[in-house]
Amino acid sequence: MRDRYKTLDYLKTLDPKKDDQEIHQISSDHEFPWDYGRGLEIAIWRTCCVPRISKMLDQTGEFGLRAQKRYDDTRILLGEIVRGGYDSKRGRQAISQINLAHRRFDIDNDDMRYVLSTFIFEPIRWINRWAWRPISETEKLAAFYFYISVGQRMNIQSLPADRDEFEQFNLDYERANFAGAECNGRVGRALLELYSSWYPWPTSTFVATMLPCRLDRPAREALGMSEPSPWIRGLNRLALRGHGLAERAMPTTMARIMTRPTARTYPGYPHGYDLADIGPAH
Repeated sequence: MRDRYKTLDYLKTLDPKKDDQEIHQISSDHEFPWDYGRGLEIAIWRTCCVPRISKMLDQTGEFGLRAQKRYDDTRILLGEIVRGGYDSKRGRQAISQINLAHRRFDIDNDDMRYVLSTFIFEPIRWINRWAWRPISETEKLAAFYFYISVGQRMNIQSLPADRDEFEQFNLDYERANFAGAECNGRVGRALLELYSSWYPWPTSTFVATMLPCRLDRPAREALGMSEPSPWIRGLNRLALRGHGLAERAMPTTMARIMTRPTARTYPGYPHGYDLADIGPAH
């Protein structure tokens, strides 16, 4: 079990501000690859709880018509930035692709700040609740500094220098802006259908009933989702707790299971991709 924490011991020797790219790459790709994926899915879902954001997503048709591609593109662009670093050639190209996609819209700066904040805090919240170990303070700070640097390269204004300040902004923004709307429901349902479609029938039908448990009540209400039954919530807790324990006890086996071909992350690009083509058509 001591070897299971060897990487964590190494990360604690690094500086979260100076070494943010290395720490975040190791944390997200090596320590918590499955959990970071689930946290980012929640982050995308929560942005749809804001009518101003979901209206724009709904009008583009990206989620309604091409949900898998929209998800794949987001994960690919973030993955390129994380793996290579935000100042690497491919990292800079990925950020340029993101900026190009956003340029068509008049997006409020606070909305941009909120979306960026979800990429920091939702994976951390997920990891602390469900993963095989809690995330360390070094990893928390590195994720903050990493995404602040990404946000600066996306020309997002008024980014805070303090992690706690940014998390408070995240919470205050949600309290002020989460509200029910038909566009929320349409985009939220498209994501629910997407996330459950990764499992074969009839498992996909059962998974669809469990996935809303991953959201809190304000998010479910904003998306127009009904409250899961107590037995569904209990089964969800049991499944996720069991996954975390299995990852702690059998990291090699779990890594092999979760990366098998039927669990691949990018079904929209089975033969690879050209980074210049990632994102909506321009």
